[in-house]
Amino acid sequence: MDALDKIFKAYDIRGIYPTEINEDIAHKIGRGTAKFLKAEKIVIGRDNRLSSDSLFKALCDGIQDEGVDILDIGITTTPIFYLVVAKYGYGGGVMISASHNPKEYNGFKIVKSGSMPVGEESGLLEIKKIIKKLKSISLKNKIKRGKLEQRDVIEHYLKNILRFVDIESIKPLKVVVDTANGAAGLVVKELDKRLPITMIHLFPELDGRFPNHQPNPMHPAATAVLQEKVLKQKADFGIAFDGDGDRILFIDEKGKRINPNYIAALIVNRFFKRAGGRISFDTPTSWVLREEIKKTGNIPICTKVGHVYLKERILRQKAIFGAESSGHYYLLEDYSVESPFFVFFKILELISKEGKSLSVMIKPFQRYFINGAVFKADNAEKKIKKVEKFYKYAPRLSLYDGLSVDYPNWHFVLRISHTEPIMRLVVEAKTQKLLDAKMKQIKSILEKK
Repeated sequence: MDALDKIFKAYDIRGIYPTEINEDIAHKIGRGTAKFLKAEKIVIGRDNRLSSDSLFKALCDGIQDEGVDILDIGITTTPIFYLVVAKYGYGGGVMISASHNPKEYNGFKIVKSGSMPVGEESGLLEIKKIIKKLKSISLKNKIKRGKLEQRDVIEHYLKNILRFVDIESIKPLKVVVDTANGAAGLVVKELDKRLPITMIHLFPELDGRFPNHQPNPMHPAATAVLQEKVLKQKADFGIAFDGDGDRILFIDEKGKRINPNYIAALIVNRFFKRAGGRISFDTPTSWVLREEIKKTGNIPICTKVGHVYLKERILRQKAIFGAESSGHYYLLEDYSVESPFFVFFKILELISKEGKSLSVMIKPFQRYFINGAVFKADNAEKKIKKVEKFYKYAPRLSLYDGLSVDYPNWHFVLRISHTEPIMRLVVEAKTQKLLDAKMKQIKSILEKK
């Protein structure tokens, strides 16, 4: 495996800076992406990681060397980047970010026109081949250098997302928001001026070191301060964002983390009744969301884990809503891009209009018991094969995305992560006792020598 093979993942390019991803690689990725997209102008955004500025300069040099113009939208969130590409008709773009990964990581998310993501099966392998065949640019084959234009797009984004909220209906609620020193802080700061709520903003300063906690709200330790603050401030609820602002996790008024599946089920139940549309979700999704999609007269569509697969299905099948079990939400009316603030606004509206706490509204969807575990990816494929063999007589067994096994009263998904060197296990059961027993059973198979 060479250096490029290591950083080209299933849905993006990602690695540790500067050993795996550096300015030389960024320049080549710029050239390769420009050749692949064949666009006149490419949108470039970046998060506030310490290495993002220097990688941005190198990436832009590579794109401009191929004669392609650039729209630089500065430090921004991934949803803003997607919106600019999709809404304003650009031929593609690159977002410099490692999303929720630790500070030492960085990477590149590449999209075509319409913000159609470029994944392993839809162009990343081709870009890698282009890069491997690149030749030095000489005076003979040098072409007219592309131009770079800078534009502040935050107001465009705010105007776009605020159309999804009924501000008049929102009561003066108290909400604690943790943006983890990441780019979402830029949006929250502006929304604080426009929403009739009290917003307590934790870690608003942009700091690419992420000094307060990891920029991944799915890690329980990352929301500890937020949970404590919600209780101390007697807030109506709390929300946490990841490093590039495309994930959102909710904390109820009791300071408890809410599984993103339950938030998705609540949104579908209240806002997509009798919609008759397609709603997407990923393989580890709870039975609850699948049931709510059917109950509300919609069509469930299961995809592999990852924004590339979910977004591609949403765009191609015009799904009205999409949700990933990791806290990503998508909306057709929002150009089918990640729409964390749409979900935030709808929760504000529901609490204001129904007069119920978030925990009370979520309770009807907590019909099953869910738990997860993470394992090192050493010999991952071999270990998954062992688990597959153990459950070979299950009523349903699928290798569509990792290993999925379904029984009438419990099910699980075991898969290798495409963004971290780990395996993820999600188990759901109809009773806590059954859940505990099956978690223990699967762990014992995985850990057996």
